[in-house]
Amino acid sequence: MKTVTVNKADKILKGTILLPFSKSISNRLVMIRAMAPEDFRIHHLSEADDTFLLENLLMAIRTKKRNDLQIVLETGNAGTAMRFLTAYLSSVPGKWILTGSERMKFRPIGALVDALRSLGAEIEYLAKLGYPPLMIRGKSLRGGEIEVDATVSSQFVSALILIGPGIPGGLTLRLTGQVASKPYINMTVRLLQYFGVDVITESNRIIIPEATYHAREYTVEADWSSAAFWYEFASLSAEADLTLPGLHKNSLQGDTIIASVFQNFGVSTEFMEDGIRLTKVKKKIDGYYFNFSDYPDIALPVIATCAASGIRGRFEGLKSLKIKESDRLQAMTNEFEKLGIKMETETTPDGNIALEFPSSKIRWGPNLKMETYGDHRMAMTFAPLVFKLGKITIVNPDVVKKSYPRFWEHLIDVGFSVE
Repeated sequence: MKTVTVNKADKILKGTILLPFSKSISNRLVMIRAMAPEDFRIHHLSEADDTFLLENLLMAIRTKKRNDLQIVLETGNAGTAMRFLTAYLSSVPGKWILTGSERMKFRPIGALVDALRSLGAEIEYLAKLGYPPLMIRGKSLRGGEIEVDATVSSQFVSALILIGPGIPGGLTLRLTGQVASKPYINMTVRLLQYFGVDVITESNRIIIPEATYHAREYTVEADWSSAAFWYEFASLSAEADLTLPGLHKNSLQGDTIIASVFQNFGVSTEFMEDGIRLTKVKKKIDGYYFNFSDYPDIALPVIATCAASGIRGRFEGLKSLKIKESDRLQAMTNEFEKLGIKMETETTPDGNIALEFPSSKIRWGPNLKMETYGDHRMAMTFAPLVFKLGKITIVNPDVVKKSYPRFWEHLIDVGFSVE
């Protein structure tokens, strides 16, 4: 298996990084464009593998719909593609088999299928109940009000919101349970509103009227989730002065919260006209607590920063991490144990999951390699640890292509050795 070893002669981080454009926004935009009656231009579309995959699948669907043959669509390890296309194909005439990687077959989709079936969708499980692969027979759905279990993934809700305008009579979603990753639902609502759909949100209800998407140009922002790893680099450095163009305070992305979170770890954020500047300041804390229910994509770099800095940590709202590209809770526990940090998980009274660890010093051993479990965020979380360990070797570095294809190039651009 391919590896990279990251080194740096000093502990200084300086330069400018052109971050990838938001994958979350891009994936929603290509879905909207597929359902709009007219094409429209998307500027700065994400170059992530996930977005390319979703675009290619939508192109295949356009050319094959109404075909009497059974069409197999492979989503790989792209959870967004699996969930968004499950909803979309439910109303596209044809016989579709939607499948994915082995890991995808362990990522639940039952709550979304249940919601779609209540709209009249014809969906069958081809293997394990509640999990992909799926057989979908596309047909006209019926509108109305339905309940959606929103505790597992916000993408279930976003998938339904996206197809809502095309359902006769529109769609009203009543969200049940503790809503996961709510900022991503808000992102989807705001994008529909931008494209002319008068979505109304009321507490736990989302009302999507029957409507036609208006074709409008859109420029995608830089990706705050990717910025989180550069915040980790800045925090673990001895000195930092890093500019990240394209990030904005008033963003569609909930992960802007990373700026306030990393104040606790000695990173100051200056918002400029078109981007941000990160600098290192002195800050010492003994312990840190955070609930990641709304922000699962920044959990790994925050947890890693805390552990590598010798800060006692307790983090809650981590249940969704078990069903990501890897079981991120187990993966973090396994890999940080190699570095001398014992992480323990527990179920909290609300049925969610917490992770906790004491103050310890991380250490690097001979011939040690950090596994990535086929997960892009695991690889990018480990790289900044070079500032504490002197060097770090990471297995299967190409996984970063899922969301941040130029990650290793960007490390080289600001003075790291990546071999």
